[in-house]
Amino acid sequence: MLEHGAAPPAADSDTRPPTPAGLGTGVLRRKPVERLVAEGGQGEGGTLRRSMGVWQLTMISIGATLGTGIFVVLGQAVPDAGPAVILSFVLAGITALFSALSYAELAGTIPVSGSSYSYAYATLGELIAWVCGWCLILEYGVSVAAVAVGWGQYLNELLNGVFGFTIPDALSAPPGDGGIFNLPALLVVMLAMVFLLGGAKESARANTIMVAVKIVALLLFCGVALQGVRAGNYANFMPLGMTGVSAAGATLFFSYIGFDAASTAGEEAKNPQRDLPRAIMLSLIIVTTLYCLVAAIAVGAMPWQKFKGSEAALAGIMKDVSGQDFWAVLLALGAVVAIASVVLTVLYGQTRILFAMSRDGLVPKVFSKVHAKSGAPRANTVIVSLFCGVLAAAIPLGQLADATSIGTLFAFALVNVAVVVLRYKRPDMPRSFRTPLSPLFPVIGFILCIGMMVSLDVVTWIVFGVWMAVGLVVYFGYGKRRSRLAPAEK
Repeated sequence: MLEHGAAPPAADSDTRPPTPAGLGTGVLRRKPVERLVAEGGQGEGGTLRRSMGVWQLTMISIGATLGTGIFVVLGQAVPDAGPAVILSFVLAGITALFSALSYAELAGTIPVSGSSYSYAYATLGELIAWVCGWCLILEYGVSVAAVAVGWGQYLNELLNGVFGFTIPDALSAPPGDGGIFNLPALLVVMLAMVFLLGGAKESARANTIMVAVKIVALLLFCGVALQGVRAGNYANFMPLGMTGVSAAGATLFFSYIGFDAASTAGEEAKNPQRDLPRAIMLSLIIVTTLYCLVAAIAVGAMPWQKFKGSEAALAGIMKDVSGQDFWAVLLALGAVVAIASVVLTVLYGQTRILFAMSRDGLVPKVFSKVHAKSGAPRANTVIVSLFCGVLAAAIPLGQLADATSIGTLFAFALVNVAVVVLRYKRPDMPRSFRTPLSPLFPVIGFILCIGMMVSLDVVTWIVFGVWMAVGLVVYFGYGKRRSRLAPAEK
């Protein structure tokens, strides 16, 4: 594998001779892997700093993943699947696993900030890379807002338990959910922005502390709620059949998007080829285990019909089982910290993807400007944070979660394709991790992602179609002409 800063080799195994700027022409032009790696860390006016080891990278992925599905979306998924929501988590986890294997291989081979956008750029061409990047903007940016909306629910639980008051609905819920402006959602995004402006190392340290708090909170829930588990709550295990399990699984896939967050830290990892694959796989195993454990205890402690409309279900279960507000308050505190961690790490991933796209010329240069002192893309961070904060304050959670799921699934599907293509075009390239049974596992991952996309409702597909149409207009109107690979064709 080419080391950071080394001169890239002069040729690619593609049959067409490489141009000075890349391979191929038009919307099919590709950026060689060696060039992607050699440009790692380079931004406008500065460079990103390599400061993270495997522990920090794993915590980034866990921070971006653990909390969302359990603390926020569980209350929406249980009414779709009943107690079989446990199977929905398993289904979503298996779907994520196949894609995680593909991510692990490509993250170790192409350790850059662009994640699946960069992987597609090296294998499938610029247009597909743009589409993937546009999906990632939907995936990361919108999920920040969606998680932030749920943060307000648990903040109110905490305030009510400690001080006996809550923030009025008008200021704690978005329009359409009985509110005018979701102030807590905006607040948590702004707090995450402050951490990110300090640099990757400082943000990683804060995230590690928050991840520890959220794991303790979930284990605390399991210990207390286990006393309230009743066998009768599992009796009608699959009331809505496999259709309900599949629909809930597609929604819950939203809570697995974080495992790929580590891949966006490829240019700030000390040893990305070794540590990125380890962090991706380890985080997925830990998160899936905790999700299934907490879901199993939750549906055993409270009849599934009571979950409908509850976005702070775990705190309610703790209170009902213990008969005391104390435990519910502790869980609410854990949830407030946990969801803030998700906002922090997912927002981090979004800024790094835009950083990579900006460096390639596909979005404005402001997104790749690096602050010399902190080593962070500060302008990028402020712009993205303000956008996500306003989005969180104005859009209902359910619509955001489904929109995020479809963008995530589409990007993951492309990563599975990219593994197969790179194996075919560059079979001898050194790989620190290899997806088992390739191309079988990547093909399975692709099919599962497309299958879960199909299970999403029509409204979600319409939103996705409109988003893609806007993205194509932006690409052909701006990105295609300003791409750094474009001058070679003139």
